[in-house]
Amino acid sequence: MEDLEGGVDYLADERKKAQFDVNAMKIVWAGSQHKLQLSDRMARLVASDPEFKKDDRVRLDRKELFKNTLRKASHAWKRIIELRLTEEEASQLRFFVDQPAYTDLHWGMFVPAIKGQGTEEQQAKWLPLAYRMQIIGCYAQTELGHGSNVQGLETTATFDPETDEFVIHSPTLTSSKWWPGGLGKISTHAIVYARLITDGKEHGVHGFIVQLRSLDDHLALPGITVGDIGMKFGNAAYNTMDNGVLRFDHVRIPRDQMLMRVLQVTREGNVVKSNIPRQLIYGTMVYVRQTIVYDASRALSKAVCIATRYSAVRRQFGSENGRETQVIDYKTQQNRLFPLLASAYAFRIVGDWLSWLYTDVTKRLQANDFSTLPEAHACTAGLKSLTTSVTADAIEECRKLCGGHGYLCSSGLPELFAVYVPACTYEGDNVVLLLQVARILMKTVSQLGSGKQPVGTMAYMGRAEHLLQSQCSVQKAEDWLNPDIVLEAFEARSVRMAVACAKNLSEFSNPEEGFLELSADLVGASTAHCQLIVVSKFIEKLQEDIPGEGVKEQLQALCGIYALSIMGKHLGDFLSTGCIKPKQASLANDLLRSLFSKVRPNAIALVDAFNYTDHFLGSVLGRYDGNVYPKLYEEAWKDPFNDTAVPDGYHEYVRPLLKRQVRTSRL
Repeated sequence: MEDLEGGVDYLADERKKAQFDVNAMKIVWAGSQHKLQLSDRMARLVASDPEFKKDDRVRLDRKELFKNTLRKASHAWKRIIELRLTEEEASQLRFFVDQPAYTDLHWGMFVPAIKGQGTEEQQAKWLPLAYRMQIIGCYAQTELGHGSNVQGLETTATFDPETDEFVIHSPTLTSSKWWPGGLGKISTHAIVYARLITDGKEHGVHGFIVQLRSLDDHLALPGITVGDIGMKFGNAAYNTMDNGVLRFDHVRIPRDQMLMRVLQVTREGNVVKSNIPRQLIYGTMVYVRQTIVYDASRALSKAVCIATRYSAVRRQFGSENGRETQVIDYKTQQNRLFPLLASAYAFRIVGDWLSWLYTDVTKRLQANDFSTLPEAHACTAGLKSLTTSVTADAIEECRKLCGGHGYLCSSGLPELFAVYVPACTYEGDNVVLLLQVARILMKTVSQLGSGKQPVGTMAYMGRAEHLLQSQCSVQKAEDWLNPDIVLEAFEARSVRMAVACAKNLSEFSNPEEGFLELSADLVGASTAHCQLIVVSKFIEKLQEDIPGEGVKEQLQALCGIYALSIMGKHLGDFLSTGCIKPKQASLANDLLRSLFSKVRPNAIALVDAFNYTDHFLGSVLGRYDGNVYPKLYEEAWKDPFNDTAVPDGYHEYVRPLLKRQVRTSRL
């Protein structure tokens, strides 16, 4: 993608080895020719604009860093208006600016919440203001004392029939809203989640649109205490975001600022359910979580791109024609790196499928068909958990794969890690989400004899009887290339783990006590189910007609690497449930090695297919041209720490030490 500086491509020999059509793979990765052209155009637009330069941000202090973020967000908005970008283009432009900002929450949470939970009148009033950024919104749900347990939130919204208003109040310290991005310094409005109280009765947690700051002088309105929660993990990273704290002291808002698409409070204070089903709200959750899965593939592919390119540039030990061996040629490096490359492709494919699922669920909800919703909810919750956990660990693994230089901020990996890890917690803690999936799995197992057929990603459970008995037929390593054999092994493992959990649960007289006691086993069963979904969607993708010479062959190799490396990692599950025999596990390992050899000549071309600019990667180690060492050296001298030869403090603290006359004490 890059125009090479000086025209020297140090990875040219690697690129010549490719056995597939890289441009065709770029289309597979992007999702379509249209999406490829659009993202390519936006990425280049950002990369060529000096206003979006980002290589100095790890050296800025917090206030400078935040001001730098505000400037970039403002410039991005200016470009969006000037170029009359579509919503899709604007979203891509913001993505390639690659700096967490208050705009992420405004467009990603505030606007969708009003769309999903506001009445038509509320949407007509608030959305035009939000679309023109005449108000800036955030999403204030998490509190100091409660995050994942939304029902445990303490903020209250009490209806006052005398004035036709809600009184929003923070009754305790732990009810302070804590963490919402954009809240600390910028948002003018928030969707605040609070316990609805009318006439002394509670009606659960609902959303309210609350103005926080004056639109004239930006100061907090009466009764509102708001600020930033302080520095977070890592250099720059999420410190570009003003995560905030918010407290209410009996703040009054008009009754029509409660989001009332599903539940209304009348002028008299009566609570009335609308004819729009509550399940529609889950549609928004499915949407947010499917975007998180898609973003996992982006973050993971970014780390893998850096690690793969650097592994081809770096040479250590050995000697081939007088040159040291490329690190990427060591099997130990391939064994750690290539499963991560395969995971990036797997997560992209499952992300594309989730996008289809969201559209399908939305159509069904609008037709009052809720049959697929519980399964879609479980599926997006589980995949959010699986993909974000794997990606966070994988970015750190990529840093280690880059050796010592991976620890430098200029490698891009420490900041990428620090920006990404909160995804394991936000929008549902990953372990809590897997326990939610486990509940739906257990319910599905309990209904197996009832004639009610499981649907969607749970459909394989309908063949439980067969899967509990089936024997893996692998006799030689190549048999593991058969997708039906791989799929059946993963289905059998998932069914057997789920059924074993259900059996153990049935021995408890109190099911909730059993659920707590067996929670670690239930998380294991949910993980197995979610890994099966990813494997099955990858296999389904390979049944499509995929154009481009050699493209399908590379994807088949990556699919094999993804599935068999998981099998290796969770071998205890596969062996203890009797899904495969030890000899078959050994054959899977043999095949995995040969798949690594198949991917090796294509590795650089496979990460080129992500089509990332050097600006977006933000890594000296991951440069398209592979010109790593001169650039690392150059980067070191840019640090302001090197502005003076003698550092501050030398004369005060070091020189006296060096010049001190040492007296030898006499005994």
